[in-house]
Amino acid sequence: MPAEIYNVFYATDELSELLCKQIRNNFFLSEKDIVDVSYAVKLALLRTKRCFIENNNKYYWSDSGEVVFNPFHSGQYSIFLYFASQEAVKCNNRSLADRIYYLNKMLNGCDIYYEVMLPDVFFLEHPVASVMGRASYGNYFVFQQGCTVGGNHGYYPRFGEFVWLFANATVIGNTSIGSNVFVSAGALVKDEVVPDNTIVFGQSPNLILKTKPSEYFYKSSPFKAHNEILARQS
Repeated sequence: MPAEIYNVFYATDELSELLCKQIRNNFFLSEKDIVDVSYAVKLALLRTKRCFIENNNKYYWSDSGEVVFNPFHSGQYSIFLYFASQEAVKCNNRSLADRIYYLNKMLNGCDIYYEVMLPDVFFLEHPVASVMGRASYGNYFVFQQGCTVGGNHGYYPRFGEFVWLFANATVIGNTSIGSNVFVSAGALVKDEVVPDNTIVFGQSPNLILKTKPSEYFYKSSPFKAHNEILARQS
């Protein structure tokens, strides 16, 4: 791989070898696993590229304008491992999926189980200590460090498009969050309904909701789609 940008979108064999070594060094790896890793890596890379190409973050693009994937960027590698664990399940190799999921927790400190259905396009920044549990996630989902999504008495959250969980935000239970919503740092949202175009502060049941125009959220968005909307409006 190149010394400056480890763009493994075009180096699947090297990435498969890296992942095999990481699994073998921490767990075990059979001959069947090696074949399944190769298959999972190829499909996971397609999904990773689909996810990254919607992102404006400077670390996801080369100076020449090419989308890149650096496996030594923790956030990028965490997303890839999540996709790879799901592809391992499709190989009827849940043991391998478990090991990749566990590896993701070990390397990146992020808990994203392969049965949790994150959207095609999402972004995470500093994934350490975040737990993304079962929920219905809309596209353009963002979370930062220390965030938690989970159930309460058998109910799970529902997210619209472009929901951003800032550091240490928690969303649990029978919660419905609309589109274009920022859940501020340290907020706790439990069994609530949050409308579109809202900034959420505080803790349930005493939340503070502030309404903003959609443009407010798009100006902060790391996604191309929202920048394009702003460009058309200008």
